[in-house]
Amino acid sequence: MGTASGETGTPKRRLAAAERRATILECACREFADGSFRGTTIAEIAGAAGVTEPILYRHFASKRDLYLACFDATWARVRELWDEAVASEPDPARWLWRMAMAYRNSGELRDVISTLWLQALAEASEDPEIRAFMKCHLQEVHRYVAGVHRRAQAAGGVVPERNPEAEAWVFLAIGLLRAADDCLGDLVGESFLVVSASRYEWLTGRKMG
Repeated sequence: MGTASGETGTPKRRLAAAERRATILECACREFADGSFRGTTIAEIAGAAGVTEPILYRHFASKRDLYLACFDATWARVRELWDEAVASEPDPARWLWRMAMAYRNSGELRDVISTLWLQALAEASEDPEIRAFMKCHLQEVHRYVAGVHRRAQAAGGVVPERNPEAEAWVFLAIGLLRAADDCLGDLVGESFLVVSASRYEWLTGRKMG
């Protein structure tokens, strides 16, 4: 049977709604990271995702909703990355270090997250919705890191005197410093290796091997 007039070859497969939404999110993360929340248009994101603007709006009610969804999407990927890093490391003393190294070596994911976090912190000063979202978002990341810390401590990998809540905030602060380093270019550079070794010794009572 021939194809309809004007069509050649195999018809283009229609994406399922969940797959299309994931494609839009992936493209939006890159577009926002390459531009900014204010400067990036829905038309640009729709074009990058290969959909029309009305289709995009079926999945996301506004540009802000799409922007904030990017943080949920990238956090899901980081959480999976960290779950795998911890699961693959038999020594609980090295769990947090493995998480830091997994993020450091995550390539485009780290580049996108670094830019989005710095953008959002700047936007938060003028946008109460973004401010409220980012506060909850960072608290969720903190809870995850503090949970890993407590598990490592219970398994004997972290010395008992260290406070999981406090140490989790330090972990995030170093992540924000990493984001600033990515943005500014070699702000800290190889000193991150010294920071990592120092934090490892503080948490575990061991020298980095």
